[in-house]
Formats: sequence, structure tokens, C-alpha cells
Amino acid sequence: MVDKDNTVVPAAEATGLSRREFVTGIGGTGVGLVLGGLLVKGFMLPDEVYAIPASEGYLLVDTKKCAGCESCMLACSLVHYGRENTSLARIQITQDPFGTFPQDLQMDQCRQCPYPACVDACPTGAMHADAATGARMVDERKCIGCERCVNACPFTPSRVQWNHEDKHAQKCDLCKDTPYWNHEGGADGMQACVAICPMKAISFTKEIPAQSEQGYQVNLRDAHWGHIGFPTDDAGKIVPQPAPAPAPAAK
Repeated sequence: MVDKDNTVVPAAEATGLSRREFVTGIGGTGVGLVLGGLLVKGFMLPDEVYAIPASEGYLLVDTKKCAGCESCMLACSLVHYGRENTSLARIQITQDPFGTFPQDLQMDQCRQCPYPACVDACPTGAMHADAATGARMVDERKCIGCERCVNACPFTPSRVQWNHEDKHAQKCDLCKDTPYWNHEGGADGMQACVAICPMKAISFTKEIPAQSEQGYQVNLRDAHWGHIGFPTDDAGKIVPQPAPAPAPAAK
């Protein structure tokens, strides 16, 4: 739509409707046409081409240290929503009761992809890169519930989740927006899952990890891991060395 000054105005703005009201209100075939192709971006969003900055932080995991306690999931939902619910966690631990170590556990954390398909798929700009940290985040006010970001994520399970209670998409923001936590989060702060993990199976780095199908898997088994009797290598062949005996107290 063009106004009196020959300026293109999105139809939703011209009619005084919010983007949510516009997309959810056209209904039926209209939704399929608009959400099904490029018409959404051309019709509702500006045509500027922009580059997405790299994230300033990434979560690394070591599934061989993970005990499957799900403390990270409970902490994640607690700091973001003020309630403990594993279904609201932005990091997911999946367990196979019939699997054998180390294939019985899988840690599924957002990779903060260099070329995020979730951001590209979002028709409203709700999924975006944070201007300060580059973390891929969701602006809940702009989310219209189309779930294109959930489906666009190339990983299984999707690193973008649908919040079934509050009705919006969500994903790991490196704890940048944690209203129920008294610590500063984000790339220069703390991450709840890293802080809470009793096995220290989750780590944070600012270095962009090597991209692979296996995910951001690293060996976080250091000297203390060997001291409690567990091997520190992936093959399980490095025999842990006993901790040195304490020196006798001086008389």
C-alpha cells in the first residue's frame, strides 16, 4: 500500500493492525499464501539485505561427563520463567534407556549457528541476532506463532522450541535475558546451565567452534576427573592416576 507521500506502507500498519493481528486475521488460504513463500518478507518486512553478525559465545558439551540429572534444564527454565519445567528448557538432555554408554545420553544445545536458518526463516524479525552480543534470540512481542523457526532448524531435536505455556518460540540466549536470576548473563556474564552442572559437562567459549555433524562436543575431563577414577580420554584407555598423598603434618 502507498500513502499520500508515495511511501510504501505495510498493509498491517496502514490498517492500524499489529503484525500478529494481521497475519492471524487473514485466515484460510491467505495464511498459506503469505507464510508459505517469499511474500511474507516482501510484504511485511523491508527489502534491505543485511549480514548477521557472529555470536560472541557458544556452549560446549561433553556427553561422557553428563550424568543425565537434568539440572541444567531445570535451571534454564527457572532463570528465564521463574518456574522449573524441563519442557521449557532451552537446552535439552535426551536419554535412551536401552542405549549403552556413551550413546545413551545426548546433550542438545543451541549452536548459535554462523548462518542461522531460524533467523532467516522468521517472517517478522522476532528471531534475530542481539545487537550487543550477536546471540540468536527471540523477541516474544514480535513472535506470531508460525513456528517456521522451529522447523527451519537443521538439527534434531530443533534447537528452537515452542513454548506451549506462553505461546511463543524460544531458544538459548546465553542467559542474556534472565529476569529471575540475580547474575549478569550473556556472552560476558554467566550461563545458568554452565554454573549449575554438577559434573562440569558444559562449558562456555568465545571461540567459534569447528562446525561438524557431531555438534560442539569437547573433552572436558581434566585432572580432577581422573582423580575420582574415571578415564580422561574418549577411548577409556588412559588409566587415571591416584591423587598424591597429602604431606604429613609438621610436628
